[in-house]
Amino acid sequence: MKMSQMFMPTLREVPAEAVVASHRLMMRSGMLRKLGNGLFTYLPLGLRSFRKVENIIRSEMDAAGALEFKPSVVVPGEIWRESGRWETMGEGMLRVKNRVDQELVISPTAEEAFTALLRSEISSYKQLPINVYQINTKYRDEIRPRYGVMRGREFTMKDAYSFHTDDESLDETYRAMGRAYRRVFHRCGLSVIPVKADSGAMGGTGSEEFMVESEVGDNNLILCAKCGYAANDEKAACAPDPVAGSAATDKAYAPIATPRVRTIEELTGFLKTVPQAFIKTLIYRAVNSELDLTAAPGCEKLERMAPASSPAYYPSSFFAVCVRGDLDVNEVKLAATLKASEVELASDRDVERITGAPVGFAGPVGLSSVPVIADLSVMAMHDAVTGALKEDLHFEHVEPGRDFTPWQVADVRTVKAGDKCPNCGDAFYAKKGNELGHIFKLGYKYTKSMNMLYLDENGKQQYPTMGCYGIGVDRTLASIIEEHNDEDGIIWPMSVAPFHVAVVPIKYEGAMKDAADRLYAELGAAGIEVLLDDRNERPGVKFKDMDLIGIPVRIVVGDKNLPNVEVKSRKEKDSALVALGEAASRVADTVRRELAALADVPETAGRP
Repeated sequence: MKMSQMFMPTLREVPAEAVVASHRLMMRSGMLRKLGNGLFTYLPLGLRSFRKVENIIRSEMDAAGALEFKPSVVVPGEIWRESGRWETMGEGMLRVKNRVDQELVISPTAEEAFTALLRSEISSYKQLPINVYQINTKYRDEIRPRYGVMRGREFTMKDAYSFHTDDESLDETYRAMGRAYRRVFHRCGLSVIPVKADSGAMGGTGSEEFMVESEVGDNNLILCAKCGYAANDEKAACAPDPVAGSAATDKAYAPIATPRVRTIEELTGFLKTVPQAFIKTLIYRAVNSELDLTAAPGCEKLERMAPASSPAYYPSSFFAVCVRGDLDVNEVKLAATLKASEVELASDRDVERITGAPVGFAGPVGLSSVPVIADLSVMAMHDAVTGALKEDLHFEHVEPGRDFTPWQVADVRTVKAGDKCPNCGDAFYAKKGNELGHIFKLGYKYTKSMNMLYLDENGKQQYPTMGCYGIGVDRTLASIIEEHNDEDGIIWPMSVAPFHVAVVPIKYEGAMKDAADRLYAELGAAGIEVLLDDRNERPGVKFKDMDLIGIPVRIVVGDKNLPNVEVKSRKEKDSALVALGEAASRVADTVRRELAALADVPETAGRP
């Protein structure tokens, strides 16, 4: 490709709205332009790199035995009602109606579409397992799109779905897809951190996220340097803390006056003790829990609505959560424990109605109006202090298990840096990260709700178990730029660069033109993607543009050096003079060597 044929409108100024490196550089290098809020257009240069990322993903999916499909982006709303997610996906899902008043969905994800498609095709165990995928457009109506294509409203994802007769088969594919993801990200030149993660609204029994470190990351990663434990803080577990405070007491719990003392900080000062001595009790509301919380003791229930076409959901149930005073409740873990789409703190009015006291005086002793969930940390406590369900009053000498019995005991604390690893006991550290890929064991969530059945070897109807595997193509591309850049621009890994080599004549005339054309032809014949800067521009402008767009190898043709040319790697400061007759073959060898190095994925790729 010649620059005179290329549409590459570079910018010298940084767009005001671009606050991360990838957004700034994609705009400045002429890769990307904004069409609307959260909506972007790839220009030719950006699209070349986008397609390379896409093709790396496709080649690894094909190698793992996945079969590519191309479903529609607009899908019937009725299949989302079948799965139950019409009610639970919220405002992020764009719903429309066509001219005959049919409900439609602009796909934010494709579990429903693939389940609906394959249930009409799969009838026998002999057709399973099957692993299918798409690389397709998605739309999620993000409330606050930001960081360019890192978090846009319309984006491209690869998502794969596997269907199996048993968990052993699912586990095999899950592990194979994990290996494929490590290969994808290594080939893209990315340093990823695989972490244990929460399945969220996707459902299922297990999941793993593939993260890249980022100062503006949406995720907090909890990591162990000693044994390699890695998890999103929404999922991270830790070793039990040493029991703080006194040993078990024989004293009966007793009220203690605490006038106008509500918070843990205020109580610590008032009673001259430590936060670890308190049981903190919070009132929450579960939204769309799949559990029948009405079966729990003393459930405060507002309403129950179960659409005939979907599983039974219990839209509004209150409960109490107890955690040690120095800890925070992890609402993602809490929602997972209750199989709820989300949990939210009750209003002050509801807290007072449920507990009989203002906010700050809730406690589990004598609380009979709502079920109580206790964090594991609470059950290890002794001689504790907690709210007494009356204003200006707390209880002391509280013994969990003796003075109150929780409805459930679960890990619902937020793990943070400094907590101990459950595997080796070493202290955790934390990093910010962005998610690039996520693999799930979905189990029967969609096949049961959507009545996908097959006949097993005994002729009995069974539901297949299911896996799901997603990669954000746009976010992967942006993350490559986030990891590979300097003050002058992008530094592309060879595998995803829009061109491998840039030939830059100081002036495109005379002997310099002849030499540049020769290099352009020889490199092209060798299968190397080359960009020839044939513009009538000053050398400084050409060099700045080539640094900005990040072509891995630059060959400068100047009349002072001929019959030699100057060869420079974008990631190195120094250049070398090479004879014109040898330059094309030497540069081609460099390109092939770097491509081979990225394709050679070590076993340790992706491990923290």
